[in-house]
Amino acid sequence: MYNVLLVDDEPFITEGLSDALDWSDFGLEVVGSAENGKQALELLRQVPTDILITDISMPVMDGLTLIREARELLPGLKVIILSGYNEFDYLKEGMRLGIENYLLKPVHFEELRATLRDTVDKLNAARPERAFGEDELGILRDNVMKRWLTGKIGAAELAERLEMLDIRLEKPYSAVAIVRCSGGGDEGCDKAEKLLADEGAVVLFKDAEEDDTIAIFGMDSPDEGRRMAEKKLLGLAEAGEGRLRISLGGGKPTEAAGESYEQARRAQQMFLIAPDRHYIDCNALPSASDIALSEGLMEWEAYAKEFVSKDKTELLHRIAADFAAIRAVGVELMRAKGAAVELIIRMKLETDKLNRPDAAEAYRSALDRAVGADTMEALEEAVTAAATFSADSFAGEDMSPVIKQVLRHIETHYADSMTLKSLGQTYHIHPNYLGQLFHKQTGETFADYVNKYRIGKAKAMLLESPLKVNEIARQVGYWEIGYFYKQFKKHVGIVPSEYKGLL
Repeated sequence: MYNVLLVDDEPFITEGLSDALDWSDFGLEVVGSAENGKQALELLRQVPTDILITDISMPVMDGLTLIREARELLPGLKVIILSGYNEFDYLKEGMRLGIENYLLKPVHFEELRATLRDTVDKLNAARPERAFGEDELGILRDNVMKRWLTGKIGAAELAERLEMLDIRLEKPYSAVAIVRCSGGGDEGCDKAEKLLADEGAVVLFKDAEEDDTIAIFGMDSPDEGRRMAEKKLLGLAEAGEGRLRISLGGGKPTEAAGESYEQARRAQQMFLIAPDRHYIDCNALPSASDIALSEGLMEWEAYAKEFVSKDKTELLHRIAADFAAIRAVGVELMRAKGAAVELIIRMKLETDKLNRPDAAEAYRSALDRAVGADTMEALEEAVTAAATFSADSFAGEDMSPVIKQVLRHIETHYADSMTLKSLGQTYHIHPNYLGQLFHKQTGETFADYVNKYRIGKAKAMLLESPLKVNEIARQVGYWEIGYFYKQFKKHVGIVPSEYKGLL
């Protein structure tokens, strides 16, 4: 692996770059980040670095000075510049210093990927004898396999990586198992991995995020092969001495093994409500048709929208409305329980992406309450508890400090004129980046969010204040009355005078 150092005075940019790319796929590892050139130089003295990716305009020490001084430390260092300024003088000086590329913000990631590939090729050419170590190959293997099962790698790239890593996926069918260790001590887990590794057509890798071992069973026949896999896993669960939680997905064509992986993930969640079990087969779980309500209620697809938009109010309203409809049509409690458990599990699978340490206990409690509910009211309370935890988790998801500042600015200065450009100058961030980040973290464009906030203030004033409509419009930031009417009707459905008449 080659080492990469990221440098930018906006931490969310280095964090975003670190998360946005699959660095190990290029044979790279991000070994650190810095907020100015001085910090970066200190890191370069401490950490072996092959590629420096840096901004130009930074406090304390700018990017060009950093590159000059870094060259004295590491003559072979490769440098890529990311800049919000399309200045010819910067570009000319960067080229004089021998950079790999000068990329403008917001970053075009395909161009960055191409630059990284070219840079790695140059590093390989300069050090042809360099080979991946055992640990590095293991990390790359884990990464490639996880990307394959989650559908995040193309066919051509996959074939190239499988050949390089000598991974054999030659059987026509596959079934995926997840082996999770619990109860303290690694002895049982190590024993499980060794037993699986001794099997012929089994591909093993580690899921670092979940600390799971994933086993992909290659099979000539989906039925017979899966029966053999199940027999081996049951023996493994017994040998695990109570420390293993093993789930098995269905037998699928190997190119669709991701479906088996998702089934195994869903089955793994059932250990939350069956902690005394050590093996769960996805085929033993109720199917979607078994638990779906004929009226189309409590369907995940309908709830997913509220998760994406982080609209807690609408999410809880949907739950209340669904349970009201369930009572109205007389759905049996047991059938409603099946749908409720499935819905809670889907919520957990989404929230797992946030890696919250308290999530397992929160969803275990909700599932216990759902399974043990003896009334529809108790069942509704269990689903509401899970949804509330989920919504609260996503509401605070990795909110960038600069976006928190912008939201506070809107709350206190909503009546003032504001644009992405003006706020970008205030908080020292490129307006294009600010707009992209705002939309990603709030689910709304900057303009829509500001208008929605102002209209909310106008609604309160229309009901409580004796001021005229045009006076209220100015007090919430609208100096063009026609635009105020247009935005009000868009967000409320009626014009301000009609709304005021509701009092």
